[in-house]
Amino acid sequence: MKISRLERFTLCLTALAIAFLAGWFFCRQYEASRAFVPSVSAPTASQAALPSPEPVGDKVNINTADAEALTTLPGIGEKRAADIIAYREANGPFPIPEALTDVPGIGESILKNIIDRITVEE
Repeated sequence: MKISRLERFTLCLTALAIAFLAGWFFCRQYEASRAFVPSVSAPTASQAALPSPEPVGDKVNINTADAEALTTLPGIGEKRAADIIAYREANGPFPIPEALTDVPGIGESILKNIIDRITVEE
């Protein structure tokens, strides 16, 4: 049985498509298995004994601040403060202050107004 040139091309193209899709699928599975999912639980006794986070100097630590401290920032109301806390709990601490723009509803203009008043350091 002889395979025509068109059939050979179609078989090669199909094999490449299957290999690509398999690689994409396994890559996505690997990335999903590495995702960090923090557990949500009630604070332990040692955590409950910690003092509430206060602003560092005149700066607010966006990794530890509660909603009340966050609302002291210009342009951050109760809704955005809740969004910051929810994002922080879902994705972990902010590595740099500029990462605050990853929170939906906080753009460059808000960040520009508060960048000098926030920190991520203890």
